[in-house]
Amino acid sequence: MKMLLKKILKKITSPLLSKIHSLEQDIEQNRILLAQILIKELAEKKDPLRLLDVGFKVFSQWDEDGIIQYLISRVPIENKMFVEFGVEDYHESNTRFLLIHNNWRGLLIDGNPSFIERIKKSELYWRYDLTAINAFVTKDNINELISSNGGKGDIGLLSIDIDGNDYWIWQAINIISPRIVICEYNSIFGCKVPITVPYEEQFNRTDAHYSNLYFGASLKALCLLAVQKGYSFVGSNSAGSNAFFVRKDISSNLLTMDCQTGYVKSKARESRDKNGHLTYVSGDDRIKLIEHLKVFDVEKHVEKAIKEIFE
Repeated sequence: MKMLLKKILKKITSPLLSKIHSLEQDIEQNRILLAQILIKELAEKKDPLRLLDVGFKVFSQWDEDGIIQYLISRVPIENKMFVEFGVEDYHESNTRFLLIHNNWRGLLIDGNPSFIERIKKSELYWRYDLTAINAFVTKDNINELISSNGGKGDIGLLSIDIDGNDYWIWQAINIISPRIVICEYNSIFGCKVPITVPYEEQFNRTDAHYSNLYFGASLKALCLLAVQKGYSFVGSNSAGSNAFFVRKDISSNLLTMDCQTGYVKSKARESRDKNGHLTYVSGDDRIKLIEHLKVFDVEKHVEKAIKEIFE
């Protein structure tokens, strides 16, 4: 009886799943076609534009797809390779449109094995030159992870979004010299102080504090690191979550800016209570939830409680 029920269910669901898959593909194709129109319009602009004026979303979380397309139209890219980590199942990411539309090759890294397995089972994995590996990224293993999977020297783009040690990982990377770097910043840390969460190899955003607000680095900390590594800050996305940097030797066709001018304050209300439920805390009240925790000042090389810095 069970076998018969399974056969009946399969007979019913298979056509439905096939139609859903076909519909998803049609929607995806329409989104790509609309994006191609926007890309053409951007290409006709001669003067440098602010990143806030060029963004659009196809597969990115916010408007990173449009920003990336604009940047690669202004920045010469010889080695069309990207490295992105913190991608989850790659359904929503900074480089998926780059892979599909521009036919770049890429390396994806995520700490969850089920996400990597899902990527490897997707059509993307055989249609494109994509490598996906399961690893928890640390400052001690990141260079080996990249080099052992085909990344070295001059590459097109690096995207860092790991909700924690972002500053420390970018600081540690020396095996590649990306022309474009995208790095997540913690907007509630503001743009006036160069701070980051102290390095902890197994850092987990939720375990570090239940609110999910204690993670990453301030924009100023990333901008200082960018200068040390030879990059110019060219702006933020509209959501105030990602900062964009371009290597100084190839940034002449872009507007560059200081940290405060390019800072965008996030309006996201993603704070949680101790049970993991959203509490919708907004604005400057978000920093109060984590004011007792320590951060590291990358300029003064000291740890302080957040309350001491923002009082």
